[in-house]
Amino acid sequence: MEINETRRKIPERLHAAESPLREATQLLTDTQTAVDAATKERRAHEKDLDAHEAHTEKMKSHAASLKTNKEYQAHLFELELANKKRGDFEEKILLSMDKVDQLQKTAKELQDKKDALEKVFTREKQGLDAQDKELAAELAQLEASYREASLKVEKRLLERYNQVKASRKDQPLAAVRDGICAGCRLQIPPQLIAQVKRSDDLHICPYCRRMLYWEGEPVTETSSPLSEAKKADMEVGESV
Repeated sequence: MEINETRRKIPERLHAAESPLREATQLLTDTQTAVDAATKERRAHEKDLDAHEAHTEKMKSHAASLKTNKEYQAHLFELELANKKRGDFEEKILLSMDKVDQLQKTAKELQDKKDALEKVFTREKQGLDAQDKELAAELAQLEASYREASLKVEKRLLERYNQVKASRKDQPLAAVRDGICAGCRLQIPPQLIAQVKRSDDLHICPYCRRMLYWEGEPVTETSSPLSEAKKADMEVGESV
């Protein structure tokens, strides 16, 4: 039962051991997604700047066709606005580049952390797998011993034991120690204690319903010192 319970908890321990790795992996994935988004944003700004530069060059090519001073002043004003807008695009590109660099640095740190956690988890998993394999082998030996021992037990008693065992999720046996059931830690009636001591039948704890057994040698019926003395006197008399 202890082995089965330990093996049952191994997947839970494995899941808990993998938790830091899962968190680091998710954080790395989110960061890489953010890097891709920032890179896409930078490229969009660069594309806007290229389009703006082409439009500015087209404006400059029209300068030769201007005829009046008013048209020329308006042209200069448009070029000034275009240069200002160009600066805005360049600033956005620089900010995007800084953002990409910072996210890439964070992604690199997270990748290193993830790699380290993978090594830790791999060692933990190998240890738990080895433990589970050892427990499985030990369990197989115990089950073989159990089957062998069952053949040596009286069928009626074994059936009673199996009935009690089937009705419980824990140990179906309990020792009697100092007048107390070792299973539920409650005081047992003196008469029941005496019956368990004699070991002439199987008895159940009235509280937890475990099968009780006396821890030690069974009590045997012996003659009292007085009876032995009387017996000796009779033998002497008869001989006389």
